[in-house]
Amino acid sequence: MNTHSPAPTTQAASAAASPAAPPATAPAPTATRNGGQILVDALRIHGADRIFGVPGESALPIFDAMHEGEHGVRFIVCRHEANASHMAEADGKLTGLPGLCLVSRGPGAMHATVGVHTAWQDSTPMILIVGQVPRTTRGREGFQEINYTRVFADMAKWVGEIESADLIPEYVSRAYHIATQGRPGPVVLSIPEDVLSSLSAVADAPAFRPTFAAPAPEDMVRLRDLLQQAQRPLVIIGGSTWTPGAAAKVSAFCAANALPVVAGFRSQDLVNNELPHYVGHLTLGSSPALTERVKGADVLLVIGDRLGEITSKAYTALDVPAPKQTLVHVHPGWSVSPMR
Repeated sequence: MNTHSPAPTTQAASAAASPAAPPATAPAPTATRNGGQILVDALRIHGADRIFGVPGESALPIFDAMHEGEHGVRFIVCRHEANASHMAEADGKLTGLPGLCLVSRGPGAMHATVGVHTAWQDSTPMILIVGQVPRTTRGREGFQEINYTRVFADMAKWVGEIESADLIPEYVSRAYHIATQGRPGPVVLSIPEDVLSSLSAVADAPAFRPTFAAPAPEDMVRLRDLLQQAQRPLVIIGGSTWTPGAAAKVSAFCAANALPVVAGFRSQDLVNNELPHYVGHLTLGSSPALTERVKGADVLLVIGDRLGEITSKAYTALDVPAPKQTLVHVHPGWSVSPMR
C-alpha cells in the first residue's frame, strides 16, 4: 500500500523498532577454526544467545561448536522444524533482533518454511540457517538436495549460500543487516556441510549496528495539523517489533487527544482493549461497522501495520491507489529489493 500523501513518521513508530544493540566490539582474530566454529562465533558477536531448531547431520560442526566452546549460544531442541521456525519468529518479534532457526537440509528446511512465511508477512526479523549438501554433490541431485535460493525467493528478503568458510563472517553480518533494516523480514543462509567442516583463519566481522528512522520536525508539525483539523480521525496500529513502552506511548497519545484507535491484524495486544479509546480490531471476524468507520474516516493514521489483506478487508477499506481518506502511513519500505 503506497501512501496517498507524504507519510511522516512518528516518534512512537521509531521507538517501536528499537532492539537493544549487540556488543559493540568483535573479539580479536582467532587461530584456525572450522566453519561451524566461525559461524557460532559470528552469531555470538552479533548478539545471539539462543537458536531454535532440530538437529541434523548436515550441520554437525555447528552443534560441536556450541557444545565444545564457551560461546554463550544455547541450542533449544524442538520436536519439529515448523515449531522451531515459529519459535524463532516469535523471538524476533519480542526482541527486535533476528530470531534464529537452524534446520537440516531437505525436509527440515521445507518444514521451516511456515515460520519464514509468517516472518515475511509480519515483518519480523529472522534468520534461517540450513545445512546444505556438500559442494561436490550440489547440482547432481544429491540426497535431499534443494535449491534454497529458488524455494525461498518469494518469502525472504535475501537468500545466500555460503561457498567458503572465509565468507561466513561477511554473510552473517549481511544477514543481520538485511533482516533488520528497512522493513524487517526473514533471511535464509544455506551452508554446505563441507564448508562447515573446512578450516579458515578468517577474522571475525564487527557487531552489526541497527539503524533507525526518525521523523523530521516539519512532518510532525504537519501531522499535528492534520489531526487537529480532522472531524473523523482514526488510528490503526500493528506490525512487529513493538516494545511495551512504545505501544504504551501510542495508547497514551491517543487517549490524551481523544483519538479512536484500532488494532490491525495480529496486533490486539498492542493496546489495552479495555480502554475507552480502543474501538476494536481489524483481524479475522472483525465488525463490519468498524470497516465502515475506516472507510468514513477523514484522516487515517496507520502506524506499523502494512495494510495487508486482513487489516484492509481484502483491500476494500481504502480505495486503491487513491484513498478518499487522508492517509498517513508510518511503515518502513524494503531496504533491499525483495527477491521476486
